[in-house]
Amino acid sequence: MGSYDQKILKVLAEAGTDGLSIQKIVYHVYNSSNTFFETVSLEDVHRYVRQFLQRNSKNKDSMIESTGVRGVYRINEKSSDSQQLMLMFSDEVQEAEEKKPVVDQSLSLF
Repeated sequence: MGSYDQKILKVLAEAGTDGLSIQKIVYHVYNSSNTFFETVSLEDVHRYVRQFLQRNSKNKDSMIESTGVRGVYRINEKSSDSQQLMLMFSDEVQEAEEKKPVVDQSLSLF
């Protein structure tokens, strides 16, 4: 699974049942992919996201489904692949919460 694929799926998982429009997904992927040392084209990201969503929402058992609103997609909760995906993302969130640093609240001597 490519880097863009993971970012698209993560954004859709965070969006929940309402889903997100293609344009918002494109901006999330674009912003998370651009760095100081590596820049990507917005048009290339838009093309990839659009093709990915169309390709992965064709049948009823696909991981992604259209919400019924033109250009808005969400994770298909009925798909077995998407249920596994949601478990992976929930594990990542739990691990991130467990790794929060302990804040030193002791008083300074100076």
